[in-house]
Amino acid sequence: MKKLQMYVNGKWLDSIAKERFETKNPATGEVLAEIPRGKTEDVNAAVEAARATFESEEWQSFPPIERGRILHKIADALRTEIEEIALLETLDTGKPLTQARKDVEASALYFEYYAGMADKIFGETIPVQPGILDYTLREPIGVTAHIVPWNYPLQIISRSTAAAIATGNTVVAKPAEDTPLTAIKLAEIFDQTALPKGVFNVVTGYGYEAGAAISEHPDVDHITFTGSVKTGSAVMMGAAKNVKPITLELGGKSPNIIFDDCDQEEAVEWVVRSIIQNAGQTCSAGSRLLIQQSIKDEFLKKVVAKMEMIQIGKGVDDLDLGPILNEKQFARILEFMEVANKEGATFLTGGQRQETAGLKNGYFFQPTVIDGLAPKSYVAQEEIFAPVVASFSFETEQQAIELANGTEYGLVTGVWTKDGARAHRVASKIRAGQVFINNYGAGGGVQMPFGGYKKSGFGREKGLEALRNYTILKNVALKY
Repeated sequence: MKKLQMYVNGKWLDSIAKERFETKNPATGEVLAEIPRGKTEDVNAAVEAARATFESEEWQSFPPIERGRILHKIADALRTEIEEIALLETLDTGKPLTQARKDVEASALYFEYYAGMADKIFGETIPVQPGILDYTLREPIGVTAHIVPWNYPLQIISRSTAAAIATGNTVVAKPAEDTPLTAIKLAEIFDQTALPKGVFNVVTGYGYEAGAAISEHPDVDHITFTGSVKTGSAVMMGAAKNVKPITLELGGKSPNIIFDDCDQEEAVEWVVRSIIQNAGQTCSAGSRLLIQQSIKDEFLKKVVAKMEMIQIGKGVDDLDLGPILNEKQFARILEFMEVANKEGATFLTGGQRQETAGLKNGYFFQPTVIDGLAPKSYVAQEEIFAPVVASFSFETEQQAIELANGTEYGLVTGVWTKDGARAHRVASKIRAGQVFINNYGAGGGVQMPFGGYKKSGFGREKGLEALRNYTILKNVALKY
């Protein structure tokens, strides 16, 4: 077991109060490390450091192209240490090693992608009237705060901090208390670069302490939060006290819409993949399955057969499905299953704890397919965050659209059909931030804007669109 430190202003520090907490392996219950329990005073120190660096002559005059070169070096470092970092992510989150390796590569891609944009942040000229030169400048917004969830800790800290630094901001990041190891590792990589100290800071701690202090801090200029609707609402209220902009990427109840003319084998493969990735602990997980009535029984049998072939084990065993993150999350899933029973669900497979020999100390849950729920039932409407998919049927295209849009969320939708006109009609009427046709990207690539409608949040991560989060527009009018 290691005693790790947070990273503030280029220094490795314990919390000011000298308090710590433990992070555990969800597959075994083993304590992995002791982590500093940062609180308000630690957040204050990090924000102060980030502010001082942002306003320093060194950072203000730091060439954009050099920012890009350094971000490229961070991408290279992530790839060089991919096996070590993937193992940290697996031990901390429980996900299979293959998935963790893909997370490290995705993180490297974020730094690589935004490195290429560092010297390409343009304004424009606006024709107003003769004798007036009017132009806009896109300037860095200042100190940016990044409150990171536990399901994809390295990917999500990378996607927002890379964009923030590329555009000239400084960063205070708060990883989830359950999964801080790769954020600390990323700080080690930053520490070896030529970036000024104070550009990148990591404060570890609990959400209700360090996270709340960040969201309410008057000297933070922008907050990026990924997590639950409940916590996102709290962060939003904290930011509102100081009128600070915020980007929210929250939950989902994302559907796959299966039309009777689809390639069933391909659709089954992606339907299963979209719900078992990271044990279903993915905001964009395909947790609802909407099937045209004429093929429902046939298609469901194929999904159930595929789910029953899933191999479950510890992340280091690198099978298909790892554990649920912690006891609290696991208990929540079991409560959902009890409610599903009361709501008249039929469990076609799964629905229980996996108690195979060697797994009893971890939080392993069987891949689960549910049928028979009403579309407006509690389990059909709420995000479970587990390898659990609920199936429903429709007759017409319009019914499929109404079912797909029939929750308070709107993050991702998959549409499966060989009819191109139908695919575009449905995509145009779906209220979701990403629509995949004959594939399901579970968030998609680094280039693809990602975010939600309705309670799935607002603002966009990824792609060029994310750069808007970290810049502020200034208009200049010169009379000549």
